[in-house]
Amino acid sequence: MRYRELMIATSSEGKIIELSALLSPIRLIRPPKVLNIEEGPCSYLENAYLKARSYFEEFKIPALAEDSGLEVSALGGMPGVFSSRFSELEFGGKESETGTAANIRKLLRLMEGKEDRSALFRCVLLIYDSEGGLWAQGVCRGEITTIPRGARGFGYDPIFKPLGEDRTMAELTAEEKNAISHRGIAARRLLELLSG
Repeated sequence: MRYRELMIATSSEGKIIELSALLSPIRLIRPPKVLNIEEGPCSYLENAYLKARSYFEEFKIPALAEDSGLEVSALGGMPGVFSSRFSELEFGGKESETGTAANIRKLLRLMEGKEDRSALFRCVLLIYDSEGGLWAQGVCRGEITTIPRGARGFGYDPIFKPLGEDRTMAELTAEEKNAISHRGIAARRLLELLSG
């Protein structure tokens, strides 16, 4: 394996837990401090690159960054790269609060009366070091439920039902979710690249 350890360029506890399990035997190190990096309205790949490069340049340790989002067909692919701050956008009207619950509330409000509830989760994982970047992508297709269900996972998991499942991501065990999730697929592809 090319790396024994990587610094993870995130403060999201959910992502740290999932990626630590998915990328074993690589040890993920938490940064001594979280950098304030302004993500752009560009692509998942560009955002992941920006984060990983910034952490590598600051701490001089190969860095792993992740950028992911939920893309809803009936909303033209939104929230996409804006998934974590969807409630703050003018698109569809701002919510009075911010955060995960507000993001879900806004999405469900915008989906009221929509027949097409198809959606997908997309994830890009990128490692950056002195030799540049190495990345992989994963996609998980499914649909948006009408109400949140389940208490596991994080983000939009309670309202996303993967194809072939009757349960939402938030109703799956960690092992079940990791086997089919966008993050799980991206992690397995990244490990293949590192092993090849």
